[in-house]
Amino acid sequence: MTVIATPASLQAPKLKALPPLSLYIHIPWCVKKCPYCDFNSHAAPGDVVEREAAYVAALTRDLETAIPQIWGRKIVSVFFGGGTPSLFSAKSIDAILAAVRTLLPLDNYAEITLEANPGTFEAQKFADFRAAGINRLSIGIQSFNAQHLQALGRIHDDAEAHRAIKIALRNFDNINLDLMYALPNQTLDEARQDITTAATYGVPHISAYHLTLEPNTLFHRYPPPLPDDDTAATMQDMIEKTLAEKNYTNYETSAFAQTGYESRHNRNYWLFGDYLGIGAGAHSKISLPEKITRQMRYKQPQEYMTQAMNGTPIQEQHEVDRDARSFEFMMNALRLRDGFKVAMFQERTGLPITAIAAQLDDAERRGLIVRDHQHIKPTLLGRRFLNDLLQLFLRA
Repeated sequence: MTVIATPASLQAPKLKALPPLSLYIHIPWCVKKCPYCDFNSHAAPGDVVEREAAYVAALTRDLETAIPQIWGRKIVSVFFGGGTPSLFSAKSIDAILAAVRTLLPLDNYAEITLEANPGTFEAQKFADFRAAGINRLSIGIQSFNAQHLQALGRIHDDAEAHRAIKIALRNFDNINLDLMYALPNQTLDEARQDITTAATYGVPHISAYHLTLEPNTLFHRYPPPLPDDDTAATMQDMIEKTLAEKNYTNYETSAFAQTGYESRHNRNYWLFGDYLGIGAGAHSKISLPEKITRQMRYKQPQEYMTQAMNGTPIQEQHEVDRDARSFEFMMNALRLRDGFKVAMFQERTGLPITAIAAQLDDAERRGLIVRDHQHIKPTLLGRRFLNDLLQLFLRA
């Protein structure tokens, strides 16, 4: 394991209180790798069913190893991400959650989310997921257009997308649909049709992401023809207006929710909360009164399983110095439409708000934020030019 030391001169003050703690569980396998995906996911091997039990055992051992770092802290949310967690059986998901409940204090009303791919939907399986304790489902629809799904390399078609939502609605009250826009050769009308179709189902949460060409992806090496920036911006405006008319609140850059259905797990990320990540390549942010530590597990599934069973799942870790604390807090919190309370900056970073006074003054002069003594939030201009706003805090 690589440990990066932090010079004493850069160490931040102690935290007076620890933030909420979430649990992220990474399932690394998919039926196949999508050409735009830069997550730590791998095409499922032929013996994935045999590996499933070994991976569950590794996750449990990983969790046992992590207990001393988070002893006594309650878990407020759990998120199964991937990869495609719905590849696993409901029995395996149940076993993982049983280990979580045995080893950690889990809040009685914890949000427990499972990511699912429409190509893996079976009616009984998803009823069993609900029985295992999953209470929120996040479905990777991406588009309802068959041609666009094919261009994105998805394993499902438009009919399977509709079928998956109908199965989900029979078993879950809390559902998120993931959509993407600015797809290869996509028109504004096609983007509108996707978002309108999603809203018509009445699910309480919709995420709409701009397709970006990430390094180390097939799309980055062989870029497809994408809408230009002006067209993509028009699509974003259309999505925001369409969903507002359907009573969805755009509470975060890419997230839209009906009242009371904002993602608690993701809000904890955006407000610089803590999270323990277990599984291949999972990241963690763990606070102690005297330091904040970031960790990464081994990425390759087999190596991760070996290391986890040996009690050494962490490949890299480092302390977050005072400058990084300021930037990381702002990078996340300014994604939220309503911003954050001033007191939370000091509570979560250990630093006074005066540590970024010059940057806040600059952002306010440029019309990118509005603030008073209690609250700071991005303006519409700040949300549109979020990267420019965040660049200011790199100098903090």
